[in-house]
Amino acid sequence: MLQSPQFEISTNKTDLDVPMIYQFLSEQSTWAVGIPRRVVERAIENSMCFGGFVDGRQVAFARVVTDYATFANLVDVFVLPAYRGNGFAKQMMRTIMAHPSLQGLRRFTLHTSNAHALYREFGFTEAAKPEAYMEKYFPNIYLS
Repeated sequence: MLQSPQFEISTNKTDLDVPMIYQFLSEQSTWAVGIPRRVVERAIENSMCFGGFVDGRQVAFARVVTDYATFANLVDVFVLPAYRGNGFAKQMMRTIMAHPSLQGLRRFTLHTSNAHALYREFGFTEAAKPEAYMEKYFPNIYLS
């Protein structure tokens, strides 16, 4: 029987491997290709961040943009490809959803193109009133 690696989660921003986060988002993600490093750094600075670590190496990341009172938006969730299939995304989600600063919010949102099943396990559903949802969306902003 293979032993699963020890996975630890930190919300301490000084623990984050910003170069790795930047590299993944700018080169491998499906949503932020070409994002400038300064934008990644500013996003981290202004968000609640969760880093997932195996043997001291960061292998997962998620950000929550929130006012800590009424609203939160989950973004930039990823596990490095070599570490997928170990349940790390679920562990990250359990930690995020249980975080004391994210309790009692009226609305917790996210956008996903391919991980609906994961997020449904944590109570996320399609928008109750999609007709009320509006956005200004610039999908190629980092490539121009």
